[in-house]
Amino acid sequence: MAKDKKMKKDNSQQVSTPPLGIRIVLREIVKDKAALTAFCIVIAILLFCFVGSLFLNKSQVTEINIAESYYAWGENGHIFGTDEGGRDILKLLIMGGRNSIMIGISVTLISMVVGLIVGIFAGYYGGIIDSIIMRIVDFIQIMPNFPILIVLATVIPNYNAYTLVGMISIFGWTSSARYYRSFVLAQRGREYVMASKTSGSSDLQIMFREVLPNISSMIIIDLVLGIAGNIGVETGLSFIGYGLPITTPSLGTLIGYANDPVNVTTRPWLWMPAAILLLIISLSINYVGRALQKAADARQREN
Repeated sequence: MAKDKKMKKDNSQQVSTPPLGIRIVLREIVKDKAALTAFCIVIAILLFCFVGSLFLNKSQVTEINIAESYYAWGENGHIFGTDEGGRDILKLLIMGGRNSIMIGISVTLISMVVGLIVGIFAGYYGGIIDSIIMRIVDFIQIMPNFPILIVLATVIPNYNAYTLVGMISIFGWTSSARYYRSFVLAQRGREYVMASKTSGSSDLQIMFREVLPNISSMIIIDLVLGIAGNIGVETGLSFIGYGLPITTPSLGTLIGYANDPVNVTTRPWLWMPAAILLLIISLSINYVGRALQKAADARQREN
């Protein structure tokens, strides 16, 4: 008899369990036509950059051929023309897009992991621990990030893409830490946390086995929107000459051609494709992020 009651209770819990996050996300994206279009555009750009780069050789893409300098759109088989070194803009765009996206993803993952750990600890324990952590976060956030990154890019020896990722991540984790802390503060007083404490679960088990799954929707949102933001940071640094080395293509180095007024007025093929690609991918990721926020709200309503 007791066994039957237990089975009925388990079945009722299964019925009341809300749909999985991925199902809600897909449902919201399909319902929002703009988000669905943006999602397809993001996939197309990723295929364009990452699959296209598999068929390119970096040394050949960046090889200088003065005889083919400044070909305009479509001239001599160059769809997007060439730059002052005779390098094909389309190939540079593929390689540059891949590099910028990879840096944006890498910085976002590092910042998210560090910020998540710090935010969970600060929000869960609260009190003096929370105060100390938040003062450190406040101190880092009020520092002028861009000037410091420019100085570091100037003084660090053997500067490369890995160095750039580490530099941007130094400042990127703070916003994630504050973001996750706010959600953990709201969760730590919930009944399931109190029940876990009563059952004898350790703090680490409660934080990463109980609380973490309940903020998973916020993690996905932060991940998606963070990628767009960090692509913009890398592009901005490369645009002013303090991002990726000049020998490494990126969207920022291509847009940097617009620093020359002559290129802006007479050679738009040098910078316009990269600027358009950056605009499209940023807007598309933000539309997808908006759909994810709707999905998170829907899941909260069902909870």
